[in-house]
Amino acid sequence: MIQITHNLIDPARLLAAVEDGASGGTVLFLGCVRDHSNGQQVVALEYEAYEPMALRQMEHIKAEVCQRWPVRGLALVHRLGYMKVGEISVAIAVSCAHRAEAFEACRFAIDTLKHTVPIWKKEYRPDGSHWVEGCAAHPIATNTETHERKEEVSV
Repeated sequence: MIQITHNLIDPARLLAAVEDGASGGTVLFLGCVRDHSNGQQVVALEYEAYEPMALRQMEHIKAEVCQRWPVRGLALVHRLGYMKVGEISVAIAVSCAHRAEAFEACRFAIDTLKHTVPIWKKEYRPDGSHWVEGCAAHPIATNTETHERKEEVSV
């Protein structure tokens, strides 16, 4: 399942899409609108995208994840439009035979999505709104021989 939507994201739908009897680990990531950014209060976000290109890039992410890990199921959904604090803006579900692979694959998928998919974010603050540039996530380092990922992400 690869989807861009203007509707609420249903996590149960993603989990159902990746359900597989041979999977011992399923990871669900939910990216939610938070009430702050860079020390400033945030009251809402708005996302826009170039949808055809965004969907193509999400398909590329799925293909790369499935090439790097033994993924049995993968779902990527990003919401567009206006969202209040607490609402889900992006969701990723990954199922693999083992939990470590599912966690690694999910982490790679969200980090790659944030870096490469043409989706833009506007923050609404009490003093006005502005578009946010760039991605704050750090790049991913990959050990290609063992497929272990080493990442540093500030939280």
